[in-house]
Amino acid sequence: MESEKPADLARALYSALATGDREQLDRLLHPEFVGRTAEGMPFGIGGQHDGPSAMRSNGWGAIARHFEARAEPERFLDLADSRLLVTGRYRGCGKHNGAPLDAAFAHLITVEAGRIRALEQFTDTARWRDAAGPLRTVLLDIADGVATLRLNRPDQGNAINPDMADDLLEAATLIAENASVRAVLIAGIGPNFTVGGDLAVFAGTKRDELPNRLRRMIDSYHLAIERLTGIDAPVVAAVRGGAGGGGLGLLYAADIVVAADDARFALGYGALGLTADGGNTWFLPRMVGMRRAQELFLLNRRLTGQEALEFGLVSRLVASDAVEAEAAGLAMQLAAGPTLAYGAVRRMLRQSFETGLSNQLDAEKESIVAASCSDDAGEGIAAFVAKRRPQFKGR
Repeated sequence: MESEKPADLARALYSALATGDREQLDRLLHPEFVGRTAEGMPFGIGGQHDGPSAMRSNGWGAIARHFEARAEPERFLDLADSRLLVTGRYRGCGKHNGAPLDAAFAHLITVEAGRIRALEQFTDTARWRDAAGPLRTVLLDIADGVATLRLNRPDQGNAINPDMADDLLEAATLIAENASVRAVLIAGIGPNFTVGGDLAVFAGTKRDELPNRLRRMIDSYHLAIERLTGIDAPVVAAVRGGAGGGGLGLLYAADIVVAADDARFALGYGALGLTADGGNTWFLPRMVGMRRAQELFLLNRRLTGQEALEFGLVSRLVASDAVEAEAAGLAMQLAAGPTLAYGAVRRMLRQSFETGLSNQLDAEKESIVAASCSDDAGEGIAAFVAKRRPQFKGR
């Protein structure tokens, strides 16, 4: 490729991206390739991607997971220092809702030793967001069987407002309707998981209008929690910083909670003259015990990460900078498991507090009989006999 002009390399790149030609991309991209996608791109796509693999997975791959889009170059302008400016348009649609995408772009491409060393993207990110779908305050990415749901109001501590409640319901519905999802990871963007309800909404709403506004917001939020607890796919939560109020409901929907050792947990309702939402009065006594729940509610006690672990509110503690990697690893591990069996276990564990022993034994019997008919059970038993690792398909 030494003799190829930068414009020829760029044309080959766009062709490889359009056809999904992985081998051609490997030939075109420099081993130390750096890609920069425009800040403000939806689904957390914007930012720097170091190396061809990172760009394929988190840059171009993330775009492909959320959009049916194609870069259509129109002009190629040679610049100094082996750089090339390419302008054109992205055309396609969003995968979630089919909304059209038509956005201008400019790519600044650097060539080194006959390969593409860097690509910096400039584009109309507002048009990408319009095509992305209805989610405004959360990011949803589904890849390799894992649905990653991120709360995305970092400047407000990921506080839950009416928009986020609606977005969480929509995201939970999209997850529940997607048969490829075999595990869910919930995390927050920024320093906090979520501080709970958005007090600015409460303070900015007229007193006579607040009850109805709260009712509508909590209706959406509670249904989102129900959807997340009702799916077969196990849920993992990654908690950094503060987690409080109704936002704890997202932890209750999780089966495993990985928290930072410096995370903080609180209810906070008593200080506001309010009661509870997010399932706090149902889940909390079952997880930490009635006496501890009473103390947390009535004395507005705040828990450190270590106390939350001792209380049983979280599953494990790790350093703050390792939380998401640990949680993501667990989600990937669970996504490779027997999803139908996991779903049955999730349901039986939740109902066990209200079910008598005889009824629970019957439920276990019927559940394991049903599970024995699944492809995963057949694979698991065969793998055990053959002394090999099972390859579950989630069916």
